[in-house]
Amino acid sequence: MKNALVDTNVNLSRWPFRRLPGDETRQLVAKLRRQGVTQAWAGSFDGLLHHDIAGVNQRLVDECRTNGDGLLLPFGSVNPTLPDWQEDLRRCAEDYRIPGIRLHPNYHGYKLDDPRFARLLKLATERGLIVQLALSMEDERTQHPLLQVPHVDPAPLAGLLEKLPKLRLVMLNTFRSLPLAKIDQLAAAENVYFEIAMLEGAGGIEKLLKKVPLRRVLFGSHFPFFNFDAALLKLKESELGWFQLKAICEDNPHRLLAKTE
Repeated sequence: MKNALVDTNVNLSRWPFRRLPGDETRQLVAKLRRQGVTQAWAGSFDGLLHHDIAGVNQRLVDECRTNGDGLLLPFGSVNPTLPDWQEDLRRCAEDYRIPGIRLHPNYHGYKLDDPRFARLLKLATERGLIVQLALSMEDERTQHPLLQVPHVDPAPLAGLLEKLPKLRLVMLNTFRSLPLAKIDQLAAAENVYFEIAMLEGAGGIEKLLKKVPLRRVLFGSHFPFFNFDAALLKLKESELGWFQLKAICEDNPHRLLAKTE
C-alpha cells in the first residue's frame, strides 16, 4: 500500500479456543508494519469472557505501550452487566486516556434494547469516547459446540442514535449479522462508521460506498482472527481511486480520532 494504513480492528491476547498466527504482540506488530500499517486500534480477546475487566484493560494498555512499538492504540472493554462498569469506563477515559471502547454484547449477555446499553452509550458520548460495537467475532458455523454465541441484532440502534447525535459509533464485523442490503437505516445516521473486515463478495467496497458515504468507511482487518492479507485484497480488487483509498485507509480514521482530542 502506498497510503499510510490505519487498521481499526485488531485484537491482542489469545482467542479462547485456538492459537492464532500473530497472537503474540511483537509478532502481530511486525506483520502489520510489513504491510504498511502505521496505526492499529487494538481491543483484547480477554474482554470477551473475563469478568475482571479492569485487569483486561490494564493489561491491554500495558501491552500496547510495552510491546506495541508505537503502533497500537488501545480500545478498552466495558461490560455493562457487571457491577461497577461505570468505573471501568471512567478508567478508560481518565486514567488510561484512551480514545475509545469496544463492546461485545453477544458475549456479555445483553441486547441493544437493554437500558444499560443506552446508559453506556450516553456516558461514553459525554466523555468523548469512540464506541466500537462488534456484531460478530466469527462465522457461527465454526463456533465451539459449548459456546454458541448469536450475532448481535442491531435493530434497536436506530432509535438510540436519534437521541445521541454526538456519539461516534464504529460498527465492527458487521456484515454476517447485517447484510449489506439491509444497512440503509444505520447508514443514514451521520455518526455511524463501518469497517470492512467481514465485507464479502467481488467489488464489496464499491457496493458499500453506494450505501455509505466515503467519509464513514474505515479499513479493518480483524487480525489475527482473520488473515490480514484478506483485508488488503478487498482494497485491491475493488475499483477505487487514490482519493478513496486515502480516505478509507488514513483520512477517515484520523479525522474520527481528532474529535477525541
